[in-house]
Amino acid sequence: MRDAFARVLEQEMEQNERIVLITGDLGFGVLRRIHERFPNRLINAGIAEQSMVSLAAGLASTGRTVLVYSIGNFPVLRPLEQIRNDCVYHSADVKIVCVGGGFVYGSLGMSHHATEDMAIMRAIPGITCYTPGDPAETEIVTRDMLWRKGTCYLRLGRGGEPEVHDGPVKGWTFPRAIRLRGGKDIAILSAGGILTQAVDAAERLAAKGISAQVVSFPCLKPLDTDTVTELLNSFDRIITVEEHTIIGGFGSAVCELAAETGSSCRVKRIGLQDCFTAVVGDRQYLREVYGMDGKAIAEKAEAFLKE
Repeated sequence: MRDAFARVLEQEMEQNERIVLITGDLGFGVLRRIHERFPNRLINAGIAEQSMVSLAAGLASTGRTVLVYSIGNFPVLRPLEQIRNDCVYHSADVKIVCVGGGFVYGSLGMSHHATEDMAIMRAIPGITCYTPGDPAETEIVTRDMLWRKGTCYLRLGRGGEPEVHDGPVKGWTFPRAIRLRGGKDIAILSAGGILTQAVDAAERLAAKGISAQVVSFPCLKPLDTDTVTELLNSFDRIITVEEHTIIGGFGSAVCELAAETGSSCRVKRIGLQDCFTAVVGDRQYLREVYGMDGKAIAEKAEAFLKE
């Protein structure tokens, strides 16, 4: 996902000389070509995320589109006041790019586990939040983000994530959800890089004769309420999946809509419970530990259908 982002960014920087990228002293491998081609438009702000975001807001006030790029929590939690006050409040054309959403940097411990970012950013008025599920979705939302005015948040994985889509996503329009698999017994809704586990769960359920529809939401805010409403009206049971706390994030957004529309559909949220991730290990290991890998999702879906 990170490589897909860098590839699209390079293409867009070639077309638009007003795009500037600020990095928090990282990413030099993946950003090497951008630095070589546009040395005057890539700034290393150092490990100073609050200053980095304020700098971005200032540059945006001169008519530039400015991206800030850092690991997981660092471009979100540390400069939250600057994002809220300097960027979003003034509709600054600043794009906050989080590399390592969820458990991507799992071996580095809870300080690097980005598991509250979606809820925090979603709560800020007027911000747009993108949560692509694989490299193909990353390409389409990155391109959309760079041409969308105002402050945006992009939640990425790291590198090497598998392609869930067979090829490029064609015909996508903001902020539409994407159906990857049809099904009639239960719907699995996914936001972010955990999409691979949602698809895996659907395949496990199919082996047991359970038909599960899989829908990816590459945009968290604004939510594709039309698709969610349609699913709420079509299914008795829906599961939401996110590599993130179940409090305030994607699952909460779906539940809010279900409550407001008076839906009789039951919604089960799968994600991190109300706890810190005290365990360390690689991403897939942590998904297993915290009950959000494909096997766990399938087991919870099957039990949910039997309730």
